[in-house]
Amino acid sequence: MRRVVVIGAGAAGSMAAIFAAQHGAHTLLLERTRDGGRKILISGGGRCNVLPSRVDESRFVTDSSPNLLRKIVRAWPLAEQRRFFEHTLGIPLEEEVESAKLFPASHKARDVRDGLLAYAKTCGVRMRMDTRVTDIEPVADGWLVHIEHGESIAADAVIIATGGLSVPNTGSDGAGLSMLTRLGHTMHPTYAALTPVTTTDAAFNDLSGVSLSVTLNARSSGHTASASGGFLFTHRGYSGPSVLNISHVTVRSRLGHTTDAQVQVQWTDKDAAAWELALRPHGARTVTGALRTELPDRLVSVLLDMANVDPARALSELRREERLRLIDTLVRGPLPWSGDEGYKKAEVTGGGVALSEVHPKTMESRRHPGLYLCGEVLDAFGPIGGYNFLWAWSTGRAAGMAAAAAQATAPTRSASDATTDSASDGASAWR
Repeated sequence: MRRVVVIGAGAAGSMAAIFAAQHGAHTLLLERTRDGGRKILISGGGRCNVLPSRVDESRFVTDSSPNLLRKIVRAWPLAEQRRFFEHTLGIPLEEEVESAKLFPASHKARDVRDGLLAYAKTCGVRMRMDTRVTDIEPVADGWLVHIEHGESIAADAVIIATGGLSVPNTGSDGAGLSMLTRLGHTMHPTYAALTPVTTTDAAFNDLSGVSLSVTLNARSSGHTASASGGFLFTHRGYSGPSVLNISHVTVRSRLGHTTDAQVQVQWTDKDAAAWELALRPHGARTVTGALRTELPDRLVSVLLDMANVDPARALSELRREERLRLIDTLVRGPLPWSGDEGYKKAEVTGGGVALSEVHPKTMESRRHPGLYLCGEVLDAFGPIGGYNFLWAWSTGRAAGMAAAAAQATAPTRSASDATTDSASDGASAWR
């Protein structure tokens, strides 16, 4: 029986282990934390947005070939993924229409994490928690997986599902990325993605806790992003889905040692023409009164100050240049920024192993037969709303099936010959 080691019991790794075992492999799942799947537990505010309710492939971000990304995403269509969770795992999903997300009907992320690991055990996956992998090594008849404290495990195939660098307290320490770099894979520079943005500008100092729905447009040399949705002023800057979804532009600008990224805000769903109508003279109504119908009071005061418009001025007294200046602030106002919250609060890691380094149908490394990559170690991420789980499920499934089904290389020596005495002891992991 083909022996497959999966490193990492998160979303991609648990799915890879399930499909490797289902396709006949003797599967061992290694996890450095005591329980695994910690990012699943904290996702969606503890509810776990398992999948998007619809997929727009153009919303993924990658420095690799978009065509390769599309092939990978389409390998396991959204409807089939939903069917797996609902019918195979027995976890009914329900749609949150306004956000286009699918959550477990229980709204408990633990049901998703526990359901995946329980089903993996049912499929015959053996698990070892609190097990830190220090390196992997190709040998003549397969792979050696080196474990902390000197143990090594011989395998026919290895699946790297170690995640990236985001939210390190969940167990993501970049170990897999380091291993893959040592093995010669082309690596796009990594960066924190889907992370809150910070500012040192005093303009919005007193707005912490104010939330609304906005549209953001971010642009820097080489990168652009647009996003609509929730926006939250924090004590350090800004958060919410719209901010997280454009944050990679500001992060990459900062890492390029420039702050040339410009972020503009459309504070409401009204465009310039709609605001022209709303700001027409109407009785004794003031400018402040007109804006308060659309925006939180505290924000209105700040925006009027930014536009240098007297809040007490009646609409009938508003000069043309004041009106145009105010409209400009409302539909394409600048959002000052200075930094970000980094990996500590990032939802995902941008960059990683170039997609050209893997076969898109199997996730097998083009450099090392028998090595498979899935999830966050690969150079792709999507927006808030289940896209990154969809990527993890899809790449994990492909890697698991392929690792189990691949023809093992004809052995030129026994596994015991390829290992030290301590590695030979690791053979007990398969019994």
